[in-house]
Amino acid sequence: MVIVRPYESESDLESLTALMADLGSPSTPQDMRLRMAHIGGSPNYFTFVAELEGAVVGMVGLRMQFSYVSSDIKTQISSLVTKKEFQGRGVGRALLAHVERWVQEQGGHFIYLNSGIKEERLEAHEFYKKRGYTITGYRFAKKLQR
Repeated sequence: MVIVRPYESESDLESLTALMADLGSPSTPQDMRLRMAHIGGSPNYFTFVAELEGAVVGMVGLRMQFSYVSSDIKTQISSLVTKKEFQGRGVGRALLAHVERWVQEQGGHFIYLNSGIKEERLEAHEFYKKRGYTITGYRFAKKLQR
């Protein structure tokens, strides 16, 4: 049975670092510690982990925000990942179901996410579509020089 719970800083840091590699963004524990310090210091960010067989095997990161174009609270799934060897065992479904319940408990009713380029993330796109998420637009990005 998958258990979803809030992220606990030091005890979950190593597992979260390993999950970033499965997401395609390898990180060091030092980088993750800094990122989680920033995220944990913001009242609009929330991180949950999924445990299966006593180990952290998934995570989801959320950002709640207000909009200029509506009065609704919107929740962005900024990261969702399941450890590769545990994919297909209900971890992602449990994380997403937890997010949907949690968002409603917070008074929200709109969830969105961005996913990578179609060819690279076909399985992820199918996962979201099967759970009622639809493609609603394009994302434009520009990386500025430091």
